[in-house]
Amino acid sequence: MTAIDPNRRAVTIEWTEALRFEAATPEGVKVTFDSAGKAGPGPMHALLMAAGACSGMDVVSILEKMQVALEYCRIEVSGQRAEEHPKRYQEMKLTFRIKGEGLTQAKADRAVELSVTKYCSVMATLDPAMPVGVETVVE
Repeated sequence: MTAIDPNRRAVTIEWTEALRFEAATPEGVKVTFDSAGKAGPGPMHALLMAAGACSGMDVVSILEKMQVALEYCRIEVSGQRAEEHPKRYQEMKLTFRIKGEGLTQAKADRAVELSVTKYCSVMATLDPAMPVGVETVVE
């Protein structure tokens, strides 16, 4: 019997029509990807979503450890794509808007810095030469 590797991830992706695909996790969670952006996000939007969500999860976890009673966390993510194929992101910007009891600018900045530079696996998977701008707003 082969041991299950807790660090391995896998998904299946099936073409449904036009430029739409349905992706599924082994647990059955499904997401539709649509190049036209009508039935679901396109892959490049999904990448921005994944980077923001991954980093947001880190920030929430780190702030909880800092004993911040989080009330609100919103991450706005944008990316500038190259004009030529493969039209990869040349830069990305994440703006974190955070509110919570016990939250200071220093705590927010530290949580975001730790996420973006150390813990966020999506960000770490991207090209390290790509500039990533970060703004942290305590509301």
